[in-house]
Amino acid sequence: MTRDRAYFLLLNFGHFLDHLFMLIFATVAALALSAEWGLSYGELLKFATPGFFAFGVFALPAGWLADKWSRDGMMVIFFIGVGLASIGTGLASTPFQVGIGLFMIGLFGAIYHPVGLAIVSIKWKDTGMRLASNGVWGNLGVASAALITGYLIDNGGWRMAFILPGFFSIGLGFLYGILRFEAIAASRNRSKATGPKTTPSMTADYKSFLKRFSAIVFVTTAVSGVIFQSTTFALPKIFDERLQDLANSFVSWFTSGELLSNLLPGEANIATMIGLFAFIVFTVASLAQLIVGYSLDKFGPRQVFMLLAGLQLICFALMPGLTDGLAFVVALGFMLGAFGQISINDYMISKMATGEFRARIYGVRFVVSFTVLAATLPLISYVYESFGFDTLFRILSLAAFIILLSVMILPRRLPQPQHA
Repeated sequence: MTRDRAYFLLLNFGHFLDHLFMLIFATVAALALSAEWGLSYGELLKFATPGFFAFGVFALPAGWLADKWSRDGMMVIFFIGVGLASIGTGLASTPFQVGIGLFMIGLFGAIYHPVGLAIVSIKWKDTGMRLASNGVWGNLGVASAALITGYLIDNGGWRMAFILPGFFSIGLGFLYGILRFEAIAASRNRSKATGPKTTPSMTADYKSFLKRFSAIVFVTTAVSGVIFQSTTFALPKIFDERLQDLANSFVSWFTSGELLSNLLPGEANIATMIGLFAFIVFTVASLAQLIVGYSLDKFGPRQVFMLLAGLQLICFALMPGLTDGLAFVVALGFMLGAFGQISINDYMISKMATGEFRARIYGVRFVVSFTVLAATLPLISYVYESFGFDTLFRILSLAAFIILLSVMILPRRLPQPQHA
């Protein structure tokens, strides 16, 4: 493997781990801690909220430090820092300690998106496909959080779900540092040697377009964040409630054979099966990003965005009251929309933002996105405790409709920068 491929692979592993770490607690809360600590699912969500706020708020300073110092250096800090924070969370003995651990995971996890995506969008050509490929790895992290955590709950306890990925991340951090040592060491010299840069003035029409474009990006980022957080965080709990008969049937089928019964030895493995269902939905849906990446380079963002928003609107409207097989299929549909949209705003920013400030602009975008993610947790908790998931699906169908209306304002093709 060439150094360039190893570099891209490590960046992809980083995206995988970033989303995995942020969603381990979602499955732990749904399938283990509620019974072990005697707290309701809604009560446990409160301890995750500060971590998601940190995940958003610290994206901006992370992007600023990356532009000022070293993007690769910040990635090393990400790998090692989030790994240590995850290990610490796995060693916690009270809900408050878990909350502190999740906050630290969010703080270090905030580094990846403004920094990693800036590297991917600047270094390689075919931006749409590169961002889409990187996005698939992030989505696989979302999917694997439910599967790995569910399996470890059944076979090692919830603490291992935090500790084992933590050690793996630290190991990758040392590998990344070795691979990019020269680039990190040279960053300080380059920043000193580079004088202030001037930005060409733009035409009035192009400035007007940028204002409209920025408003659309940040509105869709915020609303998409509500949908993404609600679906990815709550899906294990949704499946735990609505796919129990399906899960029991599959566990019975698995345990009927001697070979498969060694893998799933009993009814205690319902958590593993629920995690597997979530993994399948997340993984299949994540593949949509490859199609989205190709379509963005070929057709532009408007048509692709509208198609995905329409798919989400239909699926959220259908989901209330569904259980088992139908619920699984419709959930796959709205997750296709949720994952497919991830690359679109990043693609548009990569086309409109200058490389010099790209990490900071991505930082602002993810401050909006992940602050919304944090604010969505209390929404999920309140709606679930007061009304149930059917009401949440109706709220999300309205959110999908807002995205659809916003995207209709986009031009069919993004214009090239016009300088005065």
